[in-house]
Amino acid sequence: MSCNIVSVVTSQAGKIQALTREEREQLLPMLRNAQWVEVVGRDAIYKEFIFKDFNQAFGFMSRVALQAEKMDHHPEWFNVYNKVQITLSTHDCGGLSQHDITLATFIDQVSVL
Repeated sequence: MSCNIVSVVTSQAGKIQALTREEREQLLPMLRNAQWVEVVGRDAIYKEFIFKDFNQAFGFMSRVALQAEKMDHHPEWFNVYNKVQITLSTHDCGGLSQHDITLATFIDQVSVL
């Protein structure tokens, strides 16, 4: 998956907008191909990552945390030893936004470092 996905995040009075139907049709198949799944009963995406050990998992989480801070967009995540489970959704719009797509793409890139 490429990080060259460019989309303008439209806003009304500074509010983040949920993905349009057209954006979903274009972007979600790419995430599904990268093993992200849509959360049943919620407008969110989820993926589980398995690493060699806790140190690799924690390093991955640290890289994601730094990017999340830069974006001011934070994942919901859970970690036990070498496993990291991540759910992405944008609380400000009550569902998926371009921020989730951008962060998911970044997460996939740093998961293989």
